[in-house]
Amino acid sequence: MFVRKAFTVLILSSCFSVCYAQNVSTINGEPIDNKEFMWAYKKNHNGNTNASFTDLLSFLTQYTNFKLKVLDAKEMGFDKKPFYKEELKNYENALRARNKVNYGKKDFEYLLNEYRDGVLMFNISEEKIWSKAQDDEQALNNYYKLNANNYSKPLDEIRGQVIADFQENLEAEWIKKLRQKYNIKINEREINKLAKP
Repeated sequence: MFVRKAFTVLILSSCFSVCYAQNVSTINGEPIDNKEFMWAYKKNHNGNTNASFTDLLSFLTQYTNFKLKVLDAKEMGFDKKPFYKEELKNYENALRARNKVNYGKKDFEYLLNEYRDGVLMFNISEEKIWSKAQDDEQALNNYYKLNANNYSKPLDEIRGQVIADFQENLEAEWIKKLRQKYNIKINEREINKLAKP
């Protein structure tokens, strides 16, 4: 009986390590597999996949921040809203009609997932960052007062710059909270396998 349990644990742990080895990271237990990651990297770097370990790790930080925002949007129910579902349906239909032979199944799936996630990220960023910085006059004034020594002109003369800085600040604080809220594991060994010298 003990041998059977030990063997089962050994098999399960081997399966887990093989599965984990195919992922560059996990966010709250959800994997980011190396193929998805490299597809995104290639798409964002003009088709180039010759990247150093440092380049890949830097991109993974950005990609993880993107995925954290998407996860937050899903937790807030943005993916359940009718306008979101309708937009996705229309995009998928247009994509299927336009590119019946141009994409392989996996590329089509990655492209569709990128769009789904992009719409969620856009919608939640609109609510958490852009609208707040544009519409919350009191918050903007408070931000300007707290950071007045960084500006040499009154708020009304540099409003655009202050809004941009405030948006950056809101995003940094949001990402910091998301990174504290969710469990993130980086698989540096897998990233190292993907890196090109």
